Amino acid sequence: MNKEKSKLFRKVNTKTFNVHHNFGSDFKNTRNKKKETLEQTKGKMSDKTERGLDYTHLFRFLLSKVGKNWDEVFSEAKSRLDKTNPIFSMVALREEDKKDYIGIGESSYFSGLYVDENGVLQLCNADLKAVDMKPFCDCCTHTFNGKLFGTE
Repeated sequence: MNKEKSKLFRKVNTKTFNVHHNFGSDFKNTRNKKKETLEQTKGKMSDKTERGLDYTHLFRFLLSKVGKNWDEVFSEAKSRLDKTNPIFSMVALREEDKKDYIGIGESSYFSGLYVDENGVLQLCNADLKAVDMKPFCDCCTHTFNGKLFGTE
């Protein structure tokens, strides 16, 4: 039985309190206009606006593949995504692009990854742990690789 693997992103982040997903346009801005526009009567053909996709599943997938062959990891991730850009926000292919950690949103952080000279996915700083991280403010819940700052 060949089961299709799940996608590595969610259309919207439904687990966060008070998140506004910004779908559609506001009718209140167009309802009292004297003349109807073509957009009002027929609607827009396409909208190039990016609607906040959540790539947390991708980042956890990449972290689970540390030590594996990059070509295999990349081909699997690419087949399960809508585009490849989010992969390279976490994975550096060149030495000068390496980062110890990356920030996703305002309070979520993940380990930076890179591809070594043998084509293997590696952590940029393997010693960096959530227990070593300090929050930047007291109002938010900061996480590193899914764990609260200051905890292991």
